[in-house]
Amino acid sequence: MKIIIAIVIFSAIILFHELGHFLFAKLNKIVVTEFSLGMGPRLYSFEKGDTRYSLKLLPIGGSCAMVGEDMEDDSENSFNSKGVWARFSVIFAGPFFNFVLAFVFSIIILGNAGIDMPEVVQVSAGQPGAAAGIKEGDMVKSIDGHKISIGREITTYLQLHPLSGDTVAVKVERDGKEQTINIDPDYKTYLFGFGYSSDEKVKPTVSDVTDKGAFQKAGIKANDVILSVNGTRVSNCEELTKAMETAKTGKEVTFEVDRKGKKMTFKVTPTPYEGKTLGFVAGKDEMKGPGAVLKYSVIEVKYWIETTVASLGQLVRGKVSRNDVSGVVGIVDAVGGVIDQSVEYGVKAVIINMLYMSVLLSANLGVMNLLPLPALDGGRLVFILIEAVRGKPIDREKEGFVHVIGFFLLMILMVLIMFNDIWKIIH
Repeated sequence: MKIIIAIVIFSAIILFHELGHFLFAKLNKIVVTEFSLGMGPRLYSFEKGDTRYSLKLLPIGGSCAMVGEDMEDDSENSFNSKGVWARFSVIFAGPFFNFVLAFVFSIIILGNAGIDMPEVVQVSAGQPGAAAGIKEGDMVKSIDGHKISIGREITTYLQLHPLSGDTVAVKVERDGKEQTINIDPDYKTYLFGFGYSSDEKVKPTVSDVTDKGAFQKAGIKANDVILSVNGTRVSNCEELTKAMETAKTGKEVTFEVDRKGKKMTFKVTPTPYEGKTLGFVAGKDEMKGPGAVLKYSVIEVKYWIETTVASLGQLVRGKVSRNDVSGVVGIVDAVGGVIDQSVEYGVKAVIINMLYMSVLLSANLGVMNLLPLPALDGGRLVFILIEAVRGKPIDREKEGFVHVIGFFLLMILMVLIMFNDIWKIIH
């Protein structure tokens, strides 16, 4: 079922991309010889007018074949017989339709799940954000001059611009007024190496211990219930959090725990840790009116376009490894993982998360197709723009040859990525 859902999503995105080419070709009175979904041998097809509509075996692509697209053919209603900007619109329509599809899906998502507002929802005590004056409820407006419109932009920006130790200027809106808070991200603390529930009212039970961490070395185990910290009694996770803040001095700390009804005492020496963090979390889903939904749907698509472009830049600069690159197999695996994580929250959660995946994939496909590479829409647009500048087209056969070579290289790349996806899944 997961594979079928992934194929349906992928196919719908490709079909809408090709529909853009198809509709603009028809609009410019260009004959479309075949409109197909998939690649390889035909499974089913029928003809209507001048066009054959086909469903092909491999659901990893699609095509909108037009008369004269890659050859010397200037006959009436051929691709080459049309003006420069008519041809430009036909080629550009594919990626543009991907952005339109991402926009439509975003409207559905934001209208049902709310808008990811960049509101500070958690400030970690003792960390740089709290020390600088960040407060819960602050609305983040920018980081080091980079405008922030949605919560996820903060995480993405910090991934692309890792904290270096320099002061970070965070502009926030508080009580209707904007102010800039300078945060020193250098953070020093002591780690005890254990986890517990985020629900403040439940018993302070150790949920896990870090391998070779301070708790494990001292002998405390998962499922132990903490009774006191340095003599201070704790009965819930909220009290434990407060007690832990006062215990992070680097000195030995005494923990009393209950292990299956038996009280035990442990001496724990925390591990020094130095890192860099802003020390706050921002992102809160809020339901808004239709106007805001439309506005933020545009911002959502813009976010994914910018993120894709930035990621490609990271890849070119060698800052992204091959494990961060995925093809069709990787996408199917990712869709399956999202379904597994969403299913316990109900059908609506699964649908919303599938739409999120569709927005991501559609925006990605739009950007990737605009890359100025042979066989891609971007490569074709380059030839058209060159023609517009020089006043005459490049030899059609030479252009067609370049695109054919580019197509075969693209197929080789797709195969390599597919094997890389399989390798990652196996290992």
